[in-house]
Amino acid sequence: MSQWWEYPALPRGPGERAILKAKAICGGGRTGRLAKPAGPRRRLQLRGAPTLLALTWTFAPTPTSTPAPPAMDSAARDKMQPALPPGSSCPGPEWPEQERAEQLARGAALKWASGIFYRPEQLARLGQYRSREVQRTCSLEARIKSVVQSYLEGVKTGVRQLAWALEAVQGAREALGQAHGLLQGMAEAAQTLEPLREQVVQHKQLQAMSQLLPRLRAVPAALAHTQTLIDAQRLLEAYVSLRELEQLQEETWAPLGGLELPVFEGLGPLAEALGQAVEAAAGAAGRLAREDPALLVAAMRVAEVDAGRTTSLEQAARDWRQRCLRALQEGLERIHFGTPLQPGPGALAEWLEALRVALPAELAAAEALVAPCCPPHYNVVRLWAHTLHSGLRRCLQQLLEGPQLEAADAFTLLHWALHVYLGPEMMGSLELGPEADVSDLEPLLTLENIEQLETILVAKVQASVAQWLQKALDGDVAEWGREQEPDTDPSGFYHSPMPAIVLQILEENIRVTRMVSESLQRRVHGMALSELSAFLRSFSDALIRFSRDHLRGEATAPHYVPYLLATLNHQSALSSSVSVLQPDWVAPGALAPVEAALDELQRRICRLVLEALLAELQPLFAALPSRRWLSSPELLDDVCERTASFCQDFRHVRDPAVQLLLAEAERTVVLQYLRALMQGRLVCRGADERTQAAERLRHDAAQLRELFLGLGLEESVQCAPVLLALRELLNLRDPTLLGLEVAGLRQQFPDVSEDHVSALLDLRGDVSREQRLAALSSLQAGPQPSPPAGGRALFSLVPAPAPPLSSCLPSGSCA
Repeated sequence: MSQWWEYPALPRGPGERAILKAKAICGGGRTGRLAKPAGPRRRLQLRGAPTLLALTWTFAPTPTSTPAPPAMDSAARDKMQPALPPGSSCPGPEWPEQERAEQLARGAALKWASGIFYRPEQLARLGQYRSREVQRTCSLEARIKSVVQSYLEGVKTGVRQLAWALEAVQGAREALGQAHGLLQGMAEAAQTLEPLREQVVQHKQLQAMSQLLPRLRAVPAALAHTQTLIDAQRLLEAYVSLRELEQLQEETWAPLGGLELPVFEGLGPLAEALGQAVEAAAGAAGRLAREDPALLVAAMRVAEVDAGRTTSLEQAARDWRQRCLRALQEGLERIHFGTPLQPGPGALAEWLEALRVALPAELAAAEALVAPCCPPHYNVVRLWAHTLHSGLRRCLQQLLEGPQLEAADAFTLLHWALHVYLGPEMMGSLELGPEADVSDLEPLLTLENIEQLETILVAKVQASVAQWLQKALDGDVAEWGREQEPDTDPSGFYHSPMPAIVLQILEENIRVTRMVSESLQRRVHGMALSELSAFLRSFSDALIRFSRDHLRGEATAPHYVPYLLATLNHQSALSSSVSVLQPDWVAPGALAPVEAALDELQRRICRLVLEALLAELQPLFAALPSRRWLSSPELLDDVCERTASFCQDFRHVRDPAVQLLLAEAERTVVLQYLRALMQGRLVCRGADERTQAAERLRHDAAQLRELFLGLGLEESVQCAPVLLALRELLNLRDPTLLGLEVAGLRQQFPDVSEDHVSALLDLRGDVSREQRLAALSSLQAGPQPSPPAGGRALFSLVPAPAPPLSSCLPSGSCA
């Protein structure tokens, strides 16, 4: 096989060069690729690092003087190509892609040649093309040769360095093997010396023990002496003795290789006993600062000196400083907030008062006595203040988690925690320094605690207020059945302390809660109004039972009406004084439900009084109107006399209730008068009787007016003038003019109905059917009258008699 440098010359024609380029492209896949020169001055561009075999296969040297080889078939050409080793980047002839690339290159070359040399005159420049291609080929071959030569020199240098490295590695390996053998020999020799080494260690330990033996013999006595010092509370001397023993232990520990001697077994309990003594002294710091400050100072010095102790022994730090701080806090909490000192039921106020005095005194003592005995970094006053605050807070939390407090205790605790504790009497005192400030700490009572206490307080106060109001009502109700009349005040009015007691209870509770918080005051104010409304309902129910029992005869009251009038005075007193329950911060209209309940109570009392009056007057009105009534004023005289007697007790009623009561009494009498007229008991037989009836109405109206004027009722509110209007209706001589009178009556009293007018026409006795229909039709004629100012119903409260049934059929002449 020919060598790579003996490869036949590359073809110099365009077709052969195209084939050469295709092979170069195929062979430079991963290892390298030659870019097509852009012109005669374009440099060769190499991408990657082409392998030697690829370069030798693709670009073979071509002598310029060798003629182009004759064309050969593909089989001969495959035989001339060198065999490539496995892994070569250029595919062999067995790859169909290479053959296809050759075909494409040949076709492209033929197409190019046929285009260039198509015309005969272009053949003259064939030599120029050939010489230019030859120059390009020579230039490429020279470059390729220089590149290959540089690669070969690098490979040769690398191979030489690899050989040197191999020799160095083999030498190092031999040296390591020799060292390993020497180490194995030394290890065997060391094992033979191990018993000797143990003997040396034992000798050193015995030597150290022999030197320390006199001191070790004195250890039990030193332990006992140290314990005696601890018992005698000579803490500094005890600590010095303890440190000497610990130093001796450290001196024996290292030579003995960490071996613990039995003689030092009592050293640990002894140190713990000293620590407990220091802790006990710190726990009684307040007492020792007054009685034995030297002992307190000694305990603090021992704790501070021990905090800087270092030891070579594997022992945990004693940390006596932290134990002292904890003992200071626990001792302080135990003095003021221990379990035996916590308040029992009902003793909370005394306990809080004792704390109000004790806590500032404790802080002052800490600043004056305890702080000089302790290191400055202890911040004794601040530690005292925070400890007292946290202990008090925890104690109050436990108190709230226990049985529910009473109302007085809940109120006292709220007021004390929110106002007294941080006030000038305690933690906010000017005598305490800024270190005692606890305002930045958590409050004694959380918002949940305050809500809980306010809820308890409101519930307890509500139950107490309801009980007190019920007792006041029961006491007043019990007097209603007495044989004596109600008590009167110096002015002669019926009087009872019940309204003042009720308002005082409610107002006092609202005023007192102002000392705690605005939220509690609002809640108690709402509770007070609710309880007052409930009290008024109970008052009204008690009046109904009292009246029912009296009227049924189950419990006859000797002075039934006077006590009703007394309750009317109670209602007036409550109405006039209820404004004390409306402070400035209460929204307008808050008392509206209470005022409505008071008005309802007033109406109910008036109704019960008027029912009693009506019970006395009804038998007298049973004979009115009648023939006797026409001829004699005795019937109305009896009514006026009975009414005057009944209303005599009204003078014990205060204004304005008495005016309301007189007006309702006068209207009741007039209504009964009207109801008697409407019953149809009397029909006038002629003009004389009608004149007598009209005159009787005039006389009765004047008599009633004089009666109630004498009782004190103003004339402007009286209802008796309605009788004068009825008099005009009866006194009319021409029945054809009844329509005008009826219309006038309707204008004065809009609630008059056809049945009322018909009953009055029946009383006249001379009205025909046509005249009746004409008079009744006048009620519907014209606009409906508007009710008068302050309209008080009259005719609408008087039942009119039912009209008589007609004996004619609907289709008859009277239908």
